[in-house]
Amino acid sequence: MPDVVSCVILGGGGHARVLIDALQENRSPHGLAVVDRDAARWGTTLFDVPIVGGDECIGRLVADGATHFIVGLGASADNGPRRRLFDAALAAGLVPLTIIHPRASVSRRAQIGRGSQLLAGAIVNAGAIVGEHVIVNSGAIVEHDCTVGDHAHIATGARLASGVRVGAGAHVGAGATVRQLIVIGEDAIVGAGAVVVKNVAPRQIVAGVPAAPLERHARVASAR
Repeated sequence: MPDVVSCVILGGGGHARVLIDALQENRSPHGLAVVDRDAARWGTTLFDVPIVGGDECIGRLVADGATHFIVGLGASADNGPRRRLFDAALAAGLVPLTIIHPRASVSRRAQIGRGSQLLAGAIVNAGAIVGEHVIVNSGAIVEHDCTVGDHAHIATGARLASGVRVGAGAHVGAGATVRQLIVIGEDAIVGAGAVVVKNVAPRQIVAGVPAAPLERHARVASAR
């Protein structure tokens, strides 16, 4: 364990590996530690960053001087667990660290909320507003004047055309395309590869080309 831990990474899975890699590419300061629920991994390392224990270690790390945190948990659809980790870390007195990979392209006229993660190849263009604790994953595009709500995930290779609004906690799946000016409601899920040409209601799940609610897809399949 480092002599001084300044930043705690919550979760030690694949997404955490990508985040550590981004920090190391940025030549960020040392003082990282991972906490993870899997006791079998305690005492091991993740890209040379020690896994020091489970969530019960957070209070001790804060008492010893940790100041910042990163949510290392990814999400394939449900962003609720990520949001709960974020809120718990705030309650413990930690400050969210924003990560922007050096090979992401972010306009100086875009707004990026604290704790957001913009990964390699991501593009965020002028006038875009990205909320708190958002993942703009590898190769994803957030075009000009888009708004992405807190805790949302724009997955790998997804594309938001201009003026799209994505609600808090929503998930836009890998390779999906959202037409300009579309609204994606809070906690909605857009399936991987979908092409969204109509607004998506809060908590609705859509998939396909063009995207339609999953209930509709099931009815069409049963009619064949």
